[in-house]
Amino acid sequence: MNNRLVITGISILSPIGVNKEEFWDNLTNGVSGIKDITLFDVSKYKSKKAGEISDFDAKAILGKKGIRHIDRTSLLVSSAAKLAMDDAKITTEIYSEDELGIAIGSTYGSIDSISSFDLEGLQEGPTFVNPMDFPNTVLNAPASRASIFCNATGLNSTISTGTASGLDAIIYASDFLKLGRGKAVLAGGVHGLTADMFWGAYRSGILSGSSNSDIELSAPFDKRRNGFIIGEAAALIVIERLEDALERNAKIYAEIKGYGCTFNPDKASQNEIDTTQGVRCISLAMEDAGIKTDEVSYISACANSSVTGDKMEARIIKDYFGDNTGKVPVSAIKSMTGECLDASGSLQCVAGVLAINNGVIPPTINYQEIDEECSLDCVPDKSREAEVKNVLINSFSDTGNISSIIISKYS
Repeated sequence: MNNRLVITGISILSPIGVNKEEFWDNLTNGVSGIKDITLFDVSKYKSKKAGEISDFDAKAILGKKGIRHIDRTSLLVSSAAKLAMDDAKITTEIYSEDELGIAIGSTYGSIDSISSFDLEGLQEGPTFVNPMDFPNTVLNAPASRASIFCNATGLNSTISTGTASGLDAIIYASDFLKLGRGKAVLAGGVHGLTADMFWGAYRSGILSGSSNSDIELSAPFDKRRNGFIIGEAAALIVIERLEDALERNAKIYAEIKGYGCTFNPDKASQNEIDTTQGVRCISLAMEDAGIKTDEVSYISACANSSVTGDKMEARIIKDYFGDNTGKVPVSAIKSMTGECLDASGSLQCVAGVLAINNGVIPPTINYQEIDEECSLDCVPDKSREAEVKNVLINSFSDTGNISSIIISKYS
């Protein structure tokens, strides 16, 4: 029992809900959170939509004190950390501050703060820059801010592996707990929507509607897909060893059964798609979990409406599952949230946890035109009731990092 890890708390701040109930209701009803951007001016761009969190109020969660100079990304993850601890019913009376840790996936979270700080310094001179803004410019700011708000003095780590960061933070935290170095770790990812990241993605031509098409939509696995729509979110889970959770009579949402990580040196944009490392990653996770292909209830896909990326993931799934491919439901929740980058993997993880607890597989919306190269059981448009025992969660980063996790119904 010493190596068993369980999930005892979850939190979510997303374009389709700022609490788990609202998130799940909208997710299972196929409600899209993609809308016109209001956080900054996009009038000069062809792409004008994003998965924006419209009703985020950090003061309502964190209070007014000490948040004036904290950027959006850090406010999102600090709020999520507070909500996760509340959901898990963890206080410093249950676990000491030294026994509580935080691992956050954040690769792009400080870019806007860095550019704003540097610009002001260049324009006004370094002596005129507000020193209170400097802490936002370091990569580990989101994780550190969250730890301060939660009084967590144990593990504090920032994982920066691109889109795979959220899952990699969960994997890192799991290994940390297996080594007996803490009692509980809040793990997941965060990405706050900023003008800099939007501009960079737009100029790269990877956003939907930014290149040769006037259609702007998030349609994973659909033949009409033409790039992703960027989103923002913070999603965390609380991980504990099973014996610790049982000792304090905690609610157990699910169990983390296995995981795997690989790296693909071949970029997804190349015409020749090599599935070797993707298949190996899933294989490592499945072997670690000790389950077979016919025991997977649902695959939470990384697919984000990228022309090549979705095709690559579909091919990886087909290569690994073989004859069982058509028997395993696959859904891509980014059709509703957009590509939330560092937060995407943990967002999928929270969705998987709720699928296990509610016996419902969320849909892939905007799935209308079948692409034969992505021919999977994509659970199109409407959620599906099913007994969900084992969920495979995939995260494929454009930087080459590949991660997979198996979460299972606790018994």
